[in-house]
Amino acid sequence: MSAGAIPTGQSHVPYRYAIAIGSNRRGRHGSPEREVAAALSALAPLSASPIIVSAPLGPSIRRFANAVALIDSAEPPPVLLARLKGLEQRFGRRSGQRWGARVIDLDIILWSGGIWRSTGLSVPHVAFRARRFVLDPLARIAPDWRDPQTGRTVRQLAARARAVDRRPHRS
Repeated sequence: MSAGAIPTGQSHVPYRYAIAIGSNRRGRHGSPEREVAAALSALAPLSASPIIVSAPLGPSIRRFANAVALIDSAEPPPVLLARLKGLEQRFGRRSGQRWGARVIDLDIILWSGGIWRSTGLSVPHVAFRARRFVLDPLARIAPDWRDPQTGRTVRQLAARARAVDRRPHRS
């Protein structure tokens, strides 16, 4: 395991993942907050942050409901990503405008294996260090997890992001 790893505590499940969850459009489960709650339930996490409400990025005008879940899995990142994309489709997510309205968005943020790079997948997530809607919830459940690229803890990354972006988030 890399220096940034969080031990799983289970020898048969070698990897721990931090999964960011977001929604800003009603779906079959209801409001964006209910969509995030349903996704959390479907993921059956070891631990989950409270759901927060945050301002949108890009052209979307709808506010987002966001949370982060910690899950254990024997799947390597590309296999887990395929499973997450399948879950997004079952929730009604369709391909469309980047940063537009979506029923659900599931992203691998960190994994206990350190750094992963392949076509279409980078772990750690390339933009997570600047995104309070990821860092604030993640800091509630895994404040000491270290970013394998910078060596900083999630707590430190969240403090840096708050220093730049002082907008309040609601939980």
